[in-house]
Amino acid sequence: MSAIQIKFPALTLRAGRRALTRIREQGLQPADVGILPGAAGGPKALGIQGLDLALFGDWLPRAPRERALIGASIGSWRFASACLPDAAEGIRRLGELYTSQRFPKGVSMAEVSRLCGLMLDELLRGQDAQVLGNPHYRLNVVVVKSHGLLAGDHRGALGLGLSSVIGSNLLGRPRLARHFERVILHDARQAPPLAPLSDFPSHYHALDQGNLRHALLASGSIPMVMEGVRDIPGAGPGTYRDGGLLDYHLDLPYHPGGVVLYPHFTDKVVPGWFDKGLPWRKGDAERLQDVLLLSPSREYLATLPHGKLPDRKDFKRYIGDDAGRERYWRKAMAESQRLGDEFLELVDSGKLGERLRHL
Repeated sequence: MSAIQIKFPALTLRAGRRALTRIREQGLQPADVGILPGAAGGPKALGIQGLDLALFGDWLPRAPRERALIGASIGSWRFASACLPDAAEGIRRLGELYTSQRFPKGVSMAEVSRLCGLMLDELLRGQDAQVLGNPHYRLNVVVVKSHGLLAGDHRGALGLGLSSVIGSNLLGRPRLARHFERVILHDARQAPPLAPLSDFPSHYHALDQGNLRHALLASGSIPMVMEGVRDIPGAGPGTYRDGGLLDYHLDLPYHPGGVVLYPHFTDKVVPGWFDKGLPWRKGDAERLQDVLLLSPSREYLATLPHGKLPDRKDFKRYIGDDAGRERYWRKAMAESQRLGDEFLELVDSGKLGERLRHL
């Protein structure tokens, strides 16, 4: 369905100060984009699949160049899919593999990790070298190294550790440094596309065929849901977990010089996973001044089943009815073509700047 046939906007478009001025004055061309962030958010990624397909399957290839892709959790899986030889096919395969996952009631963390490892094997299909050697994209995978009680996988200890994290975060986000270190595993050909990081202890290690899958699995390893990934090759000993714990929506200091194109699930940037219930914790305007954020509009979301994108709660909502959940998720993926259609219509018509609002 073409976006111009829709009576309401499917997309919300918000931009940081410098990006807003630039796009209103010059428009937006694919050559302007050098960095793409991908947030944590689990199944929400399925709900913006059409946007990913428009970007990686159509628009960005019009102006091939070196681009940094930096993702946490499902964001890193989306971008690894886009780095496969056929980006569109990889993105669709990720959506189908994720949708087809079934977890019985009471499933253990070890079993969820095992099943996700199998899903990753089926996603990559032995093409790790092609992901790492993509001629245009440079993959960056964000994980955290966990300390204290969060370094183990005993449910009781993990629960106590997470309670301590919540308390620390309420007192101040910098206090999370007691619990986590940021680790970015990046394409060996390019350093991460970020200014120096000083908010948390941060470490950088090169991706290679020996650690790519470890890094991707760790980046999505949610405490109490999956086991942590231990001793990532090249990153040193320790327990590594979901990068969204610290960098939920990747509120990071991106290198200046171009537009940071951010296909996202929501029209705001929440710094860390533990900030979701803290409305005063917002993305830093200075860090995000080059960001163009694309997200589903409220009107679009209202047309979807349950009035929202897919999310992890759907596994409980549809417990005993996996076929129903899969139908819902596939409908959300199919509908999301409208997001991609509308973006292409706006950039091709030169009207994108008219729709921009401040981030």
